[in-house]
Amino acid sequence: MRYMIRKTIVTLLFAAALLSLVLSCSRTEPKITFGFIELVYYESKGKPQERFSFFIIPEDDDGIENLEDLYLYHDREQLRWHLGSDDWVSYTLEGKTWIGTRSIAIGEDEALPRGQFRAVLVNKGGEKSERHFSFDAPEEPRFPFPSFRVSGGQYTVESKYPVNKLVCYDNEGNYMQTAALTSLSGAVSDLNLPSQARTAALWAEDAQYFTSAYTDVATLR
Repeated sequence: MRYMIRKTIVTLLFAAALLSLVLSCSRTEPKITFGFIELVYYESKGKPQERFSFFIIPEDDDGIENLEDLYLYHDREQLRWHLGSDDWVSYTLEGKTWIGTRSIAIGEDEALPRGQFRAVLVNKGGEKSERHFSFDAPEEPRFPFPSFRVSGGQYTVESKYPVNKLVCYDNEGNYMQTAALTSLSGAVSDLNLPSQARTAALWAEDAQYFTSAYTDVATLR
């Protein structure tokens, strides 16, 4: 009788341990809690090139390192862009981790589609989730492409965009600082840029339509 009781207890303990192992290894879907698509016009010799910046805030019970693939689809145009975990850019802002890219494009002279997009996030266990995004910027730029020039210690900006900023880089091309412009012309020394800043590009924003323009860099000194 005692043997049967001990055998039953061992069986129950083994079953409980097995159930705990199964539950601990259960798969859960990742989540896309928020995201955005922004159109950026880049300076080129001909027509400005269009690229999308696409970023999401992901969640996964096993951590961000458990995420493996991020896809962006435009089903109507049958387009797909794929980002592996080694490809996406990651940054943290106000305690939230974002992943994505600033380089979604089709071809050198081709416009990107507008309308409905679908993002799919996949973790290493193969579990996935998706979220839909809408992007309806005008087909043509609302404003002419801006310019940024520096000569003799003076800078000049030509821009119709509502917000204009300078993106500064050091001598090695590393990002240093983004500085808002309160005036479209003046002395470079009045901008109070870091002393190590050697070049800068103009970042012009149209926040209403999630659209920006980014010029080539100019030498500050």
